[in-house]
Amino acid sequence: SDFNNVEFDSYMIPSKNLNNNNFRLLDVDNRIVLPINNQIRIMVTATDVIHSWTIPSLGVKVDANPGRLNQTNFFINRPGIFYGQCSEICGANHSFMPILIESILIMNFIDWINNYSSLDDWK
Repeated sequence: SDFNNVEFDSYMIPSKNLNNNNFRLLDVDNRIVLPINNQIRIMVTATDVIHSWTIPSLGVKVDANPGRLNQTNFFINRPGIFYGQCSEICGANHSFMPILIESILIMNFIDWINNYSSLDDWK
């Protein structure tokens, strides 16, 4: 991240813990929060097998290869929630690798970044 001390894990919400407003196999416990109307660059890599970081509604797909660093960029022009999944056949738990982006206004994103260090449950 371009921001210091901003990193967290994001895991799929188990089916037994889903609420009525969650999507099975797509919702995660910690969303990626990104600002709208900004160019976003992501860098990906893998440690075990080939994965593919894919958000279809944003037209983004980038492969993550072990031992290689790959990057792509995209632009989100509206607030919302965008779902994706790993789109490679990468192993037994392939379908259990969801990606969830929440795009918010830049001022809300700045507030989120400024308050991030005080959020112990995000780490």
